[in-house]
Amino acid sequence: MENTTEEFMFVLHGLNDTATNRHIYFTFGLLFYILTLFVNLTLVMTVILDKTLHEPMYLFICSLFVNGICGASAFYPKILADLLSDSHVVSYTPCLIQTCVIFCYALCELTCLTVMAYDRYVAICKPLEYLSIMTHQKVVSLLAFSWLFSLLQTAIGAVLTVRLPLCGNDIDMLYCSNWEVVKLSCKDVTMMDVYGNILILSNVAQVTFITTSYIYIIRTSLQSKAGRVKFMQTCLPHLITIINFTVSLLFDITYSRYVKSQAQQSLHNIVGMEFLVVPPLLNPIIYGIKLTQMRRQFLKMYVNKFKAVRQG
Repeated sequence: MENTTEEFMFVLHGLNDTATNRHIYFTFGLLFYILTLFVNLTLVMTVILDKTLHEPMYLFICSLFVNGICGASAFYPKILADLLSDSHVVSYTPCLIQTCVIFCYALCELTCLTVMAYDRYVAICKPLEYLSIMTHQKVVSLLAFSWLFSLLQTAIGAVLTVRLPLCGNDIDMLYCSNWEVVKLSCKDVTMMDVYGNILILSNVAQVTFITTSYIYIIRTSLQSKAGRVKFMQTCLPHLITIINFTVSLLFDITYSRYVKSQAQQSLHNIVGMEFLVVPPLLNPIIYGIKLTQMRRQFLKMYVNKFKAVRQG
């Protein structure tokens, strides 16, 4: 079965066990999506509009929020539509687009977290040199790198996937996943498998860099009370975000690539969507609550606007 026609359709089997409660799932899914968009967009606008937040740390956090919006928007609309439909199918091109956006989201999330780890390392371990190291040009370069590097990796994966002829159309997931599409290929997928392993090594290298950075950060922070306070305020949210995302992504990669049985569909669904649902919602809540300056500026900006509306 060749994937050369726009009429080629994939069948998503991830919702097969949800038929009886699909309206309940739809309601909760819609609420989660609206809440995810609201908290991320609100904090993005807070950073953009408030000049006191135009610092490297907050700009990197803002980039993380934007990426969360992209990841959530690649996942929720399709699954919400499927929950209201009896036919869970998707044509080749929309499936490929969803695959690429989710792929890019996962890669960009980790790259953003790596850049943020570098920023926190410089801020904690080299405070006197921070302004000279994290210049405007350096911040722009790091932001561009985090997005362009992820887009390049995604583009290479998309090209390798498009080249594959397909001999099946059944995807045992809630959404289109790159590896699930690759597994439907009629031909040998060694090249794609090698590229996947290269990406895994790249991700491991980034996690290693983050871990090494935090070893130095924690060691430096423990030397003074001020350092411990700064770590708790600015680094702890980042550390929670890193652990949550890397663990959920590790489970998803392990399950999709190495677990052959699809007997427990509900477990597969949970593992497959956790890194798309939790980080985009959890990240802005963690940063919005834990970062004092962001929380203060958020309350100042929107409470004043609310009071102005009420008085008007």
